[in-house]
Amino acid sequence: MSCRMTVAAVLMGCLSAGGAAQAQGMMRGLDMTSPRMTKAEMTRNEVAAVLERATKDAPADFSRKALNGLDLTGLDFDGALFTAATINGTDFSGDSMVGAKLDQAWGLKANFSGANLPKASLFQAQMMGADFTGANLSGARVASDFSRAKMVKANLSGADFSADMRNQSMGLMRGVLDSADLAGANLVGAKMSHASAEFASFKNADLSGADLTKIEAAGAKFAGATVTGADFSGADLQSAELAGMKGEPKNLTK
Repeated sequence: MSCRMTVAAVLMGCLSAGGAAQAQGMMRGLDMTSPRMTKAEMTRNEVAAVLERATKDAPADFSRKALNGLDLTGLDFDGALFTAATINGTDFSGDSMVGAKLDQAWGLKANFSGANLPKASLFQAQMMGADFTGANLSGARVASDFSRAKMVKANLSGADFSADMRNQSMGLMRGVLDSADLAGANLVGAKMSHASAEFASFKNADLSGADLTKIEAAGAKFAGATVTGADFSGADLQSAELAGMKGEPKNLTK
């Protein structure tokens, strides 16, 4: 199936039928001004009603829904499903989203600041320019595009940005943090093997025990970062700013 198609077909077809790995390179083929990417098909009250009916065995399901630009603050999205949903510019700041599923969702410039998303799944989601300032993504699966995202002082301890090496025939599914701001973030024990973090800022972040093997971090800034026990085996650190790092990392070639 070709992935040169309309926005609706991309979201309903390619993303749900194995073409998710191609989505990161498809921005040029999308009409970012279309209703699918800019409008909401539900109101806040309708979203709240779905949450009210949800149970542990039947969680709230917003899969493939367009919820762009809604103010959804103050709602409880624990365990909710947002697979292939479009939530561009949506405000989830401060919300509880424990274990939520946002796989293949589009959340361009969405606001998750202060949100609680431990153990959430953001696999192949598009979160370019999103705000995760102070958010809790501890233990989350985050092989998504966070280019230019704001993740200042976010809790990313144990988060998994690493590449899915089993599905390389579909393209390298991995966390992308290019030009993202992770200043002061907690990345203790984070898995970032083969992730892309070119020109990202890790200033004053805690990367203790993180797996940074073969990370692509050219031009990244690590000033003040704690790197005790972090494994830099095979890392691409060309032109990266490494002066001022704290602690003893593993296999770091300066």
